[in-house]
Amino acid sequence: MQSKWLALTNTSIAIFMAFANYNMIIIALPAIFSGLNFNPENPSAIAYLIWLILGYMVVTSTLVVTFGRISDTFGRARLYTLGFVIFTVASALLASVTATGNQGILELIAFRLLQGVGGGFLMVNSSAVLTDYFPRNELGRALGLNQIAGLIGGIVGLILGGVLSTIDWRFIFLVNVPVGIVGSIWSYLTLKDVGTKNTAKIHVLDNALFGGFLTLLLISVTYMLVPYGGSQFGFSNPIVIAGLPISLILFGAFLYEERRIPNPMFNLSLFKSRLFSASVSSNMIASLVRQGITIMLILLLEGIWLPLHGYSFSSVPFWAGIFLIPNLIGYAIFGPLSGYLSDRFGTVKFEGIGMLATAIGLFMLYIMPYDFNYLYFASAIFIIGAGMGIFTSPNTADIMRAVNPQYRGVASGMRAALGNTASTLSVSMYFIIIISGMAIALPSSLARVGINFNLPAAVALFSALLGYDPLTPFASKLPPSLAAEVSQPSFFANAIAPAFIQGFDEVILISLIATILAGLISVIGGRSGKLGINTKRIQRPQETSTKGS
Repeated sequence: MQSKWLALTNTSIAIFMAFANYNMIIIALPAIFSGLNFNPENPSAIAYLIWLILGYMVVTSTLVVTFGRISDTFGRARLYTLGFVIFTVASALLASVTATGNQGILELIAFRLLQGVGGGFLMVNSSAVLTDYFPRNELGRALGLNQIAGLIGGIVGLILGGVLSTIDWRFIFLVNVPVGIVGSIWSYLTLKDVGTKNTAKIHVLDNALFGGFLTLLLISVTYMLVPYGGSQFGFSNPIVIAGLPISLILFGAFLYEERRIPNPMFNLSLFKSRLFSASVSSNMIASLVRQGITIMLILLLEGIWLPLHGYSFSSVPFWAGIFLIPNLIGYAIFGPLSGYLSDRFGTVKFEGIGMLATAIGLFMLYIMPYDFNYLYFASAIFIIGAGMGIFTSPNTADIMRAVNPQYRGVASGMRAALGNTASTLSVSMYFIIIISGMAIALPSSLARVGINFNLPAAVALFSALLGYDPLTPFASKLPPSLAAEVSQPSFFANAIAPAFIQGFDEVILISLIATILAGLISVIGGRSGKLGINTKRIQRPQETSTKGS
């Protein structure tokens, strides 16, 4: 087997495991909380929930640029293997948690953060390794095939998470262990560092400043979602009040340090390539749309559509994953096809087509009622998935092609850091929009049927996400006839639907505008980059004799 295909099998195992793991955790959250005797419906529990969901992304966003710079120096294949080992060990530790209550959740969060460290090494080096091994005219196809592995993993995770969590939630982490062991051994035996290394000195201060900036920024934005001091949000939380300005100060110090030192971590000179700048910027905007919309679609299904159609709250996490499969199928079909065609006909047109298709799917969601026909919904999310698939392979290929070989790790790290940061920020921003509308409308909706208890909108929304009916704890305080009505899943869905769909439409509109912007940046910047504007400093690498061997 040729070495380039060995590299592809390695990266495919990693992306399969990562996608499957993420979806399994989302689906298994109710089983995890139940198994740990943890009550997620308490307002103070929201912080634990958010960190369990977003903590992995915070770690990878913060560390991937540093990891990319380290990998360029010490070897991308070597540290890719290290990522496999760390991810596997963290998975075993997650499955070994025996504590209950807050202590158990804290242990899960800590090990999940460690898993993010391993995931960061895998994420930042997978694209770089493929670029090292594959010639330029085959890179898009390789990245597209890599996407198939991820999307298959995502579908398997949705199904396997639902099955395994009914047996024991620990199995969703244990299943990573044999896959991780195989991946670690396979990468150690078959991957070699064939790309050019960057032997320049690594500066500790700029890495620390950047990590501190992103960590504080993402923590502050995350805690905005946690109710504080009687408010629906955490805007007055000292963590938010202090964290945001301090993060900006650290960012300013980071930029100063980057301009002062000869070999910076976040290599700003790469942005002098119009192609690199346009590709990274459009990827960041697309990432903002992709992750935020996915979470909103899950909430729409779990909180409204599924309960309205007779599904119990305990079953909605699993079925929400199943009903989102058309989105993954669209991505899986058109991602590899776009990668193959873009190698032959150029990348720019496919990036533009991908964002246009995504915009069409988003517009279909914008005009859709909340009690929708599923075939219409499936068509819309299929088109969105197809559009994102068409965009991603050529976009990633452009980013990796635009830099010298010794900067491939740091370029991949910059792409991942900006994309993951945008994803995390979009989830928080979209939640704030949805919760703001519900905070106003939910009390009046409940009051119309004689229910006057205080139910924070954030608690209601996250309870639905976890498969709990947030009104059930209050049913015992109501007259029997009203209690029976309130206990029906459709009651809560009808109560929140008007407020939710208003915020949902605002989120879709923001995403639609962002998608069009990403497409324009890709097309205009990509064409300029191919004409050689501002690309003199970063020459295209010559293919080495090791590629394709």
